[in-house]
Formats: sequence, structure tokens, C-alpha cells
Amino acid sequence: MAGRRGVKIGLVTAALGLAAALGLSRIGHGGPELAPDFAVPNLAGQAVRLSALRGKVVVVNLWTTWCPPCRAEMPSMERLYQRFHGRDFEMLAVSQDEDGKRVVEPFVKEMKLSFPVLLDPDHQVGDSYKVWGYPETIVIDRSGYIDEHVVGPREWDSAASVAQIERLLGAGPGAAPGAAPAAARNDLAPSPARE
Repeated sequence: MAGRRGVKIGLVTAALGLAAALGLSRIGHGGPELAPDFAVPNLAGQAVRLSALRGKVVVVNLWTTWCPPCRAEMPSMERLYQRFHGRDFEMLAVSQDEDGKRVVEPFVKEMKLSFPVLLDPDHQVGDSYKVWGYPETIVIDRSGYIDEHVVGPREWDSAASVAQIERLLGAGPGAAPGAAPAAARNDLAPSPARE
């Protein structure tokens, strides 16, 4: 009898502990997060500010020229850009290469990239987004909120990625962050593990 009571007390205590832990974790992630603003130069030396793109869906990719997964995903990023260019969509490839334009410009020409490539050799953008490896990509909705933070490479022109961008474009400017149904977010295939 006393043993059963001890088991019940233990189970109740564990359940309360789990509920408290889940509650605290939700407080720490209290909803949509506004994407940190930044201003870094493009290859022509002109500053590009993220907040100036408010009202558009923006994909911010943090990468380096020496990163094989970064190189591998660039063609699919170009195809995604070509598909949505001109539809309130922007893609910003923010290079974290410490050698800056000297190594990035030849890479862009070799890969035949037409989307904006920005230079951030001091890792200001990477630091503000808490990037710990490459590539990492942040998908930002029209209101400037982070819809998804992708760690590792992805096929950016896959059906799931295209559907995500279509969903965000369909939400319209000024839509409440996170207004899209959760099911729409969960249909994306997980990103492959980083090497």
C-alpha cells in the first residue's frame, strides 16, 4: 500500500516537473521573433539594409566560399530566386568570408548567381542571428519576423520550399507573424545534417 502511494507521488511529481519545464520553455520562446536588422555592403559597395525590405518575403543565407554544402545549395537558391524574383521576394546571400570581395566576386561569377550577394567579413550578421556553422538560412515573412531558421543545406527549389514561399507571399503585407497554420510549416522536409 505504502509502495503504491510512493509510486503515485513520484508520478505526480514527475508530471508537475515536466509541466513546469514545458511552461518555462514556452516563456523563453514566447512567439514570433523579429529578425535582427542589419546593413552590409553588396559587391558594388552599396549598403543593403534588411529593414528596407519590409513587406517582402526575404531569404537570408549565411555562407562562405570554402563551405562545400554552401556551394552545393547555391544552384537551387538561384532557381528559387528566378522563380519568385519580382513577386515581393528577395534573397540575400551574406558571405562570411574574411577575405571579402577578393574571394566572393570570382565565386559569384563562377556560379552565375544573379541574386544579391552581400559581404560581411566581420560576421556581424552571423553573430546577430547566432549562426554557428554554414550554411544557415533565415526565412523572414513580410512583417519582418523569422518564419524559419534552417541549419544546413536545403534544396531551395523543392516543392516544400516553394510552398513555404508561396504561403508567405500569400499572407500579404501586414499579416500577423506566424498567422499561417502550423501544419503548413511542418510539411517541410528536415534539413540534412551538417558535415
